[in-house]
Parts: sequence; C-alpha cells; structure tokens
Amino acid sequence: MRTERMTWEEIAEKYPDKWVGLSEVEWESPGNPKTAVVTYVGDEPDEPLDKHLDGEDIHALYTSPDHLLPFGALTWEICR
Repeated sequence: MRTERMTWEEIAEKYPDKWVGLSEVEWESPGNPKTAVVTYVGDEPDEPLDKHLDGEDIHALYTSPDHLLPFGALTWEICR
C-alpha cells in the first residue's frame, strides 16, 4: 500500500483509530507529522515497527483523535 502525500489530519480522518506506517514524513515538530505518505494501515504496529528497526525510514503512529493509545486492557495517553 502506498498513498499520495496527505496531511496528518487527512490521514487521521481516513484511517481513524488505526496504526499507520508513514514514509517521506514532513515533521511539524518531533512526533507531530505535518504531511506523509501512508505505507501501512492496520490494528497492530508490528509491520511498520519491524521495517523501522530494519533501517527503513518508516514511522508507526496511531491515529486516535483523542490521543489515546490502546494497550491491552489499559490505555496510554500521548503527551504532547
């Protein structure tokens, strides 16, 4: 999968509550993408994280609109 360049808002709207693998990221600030190309969409971050660990320029982010990450029975809040 590979999409055209999208803003983070467009990505989050198109893929709500999903893990996305992003490439060609233009960062607004650390951890806060401005635009990117989506290369993965799924319920788990495994694939994009594996690619990142293998040296590919892929970043795994969760698109939750309330900035909460699912973590088993718990939930993580993302600090901004």
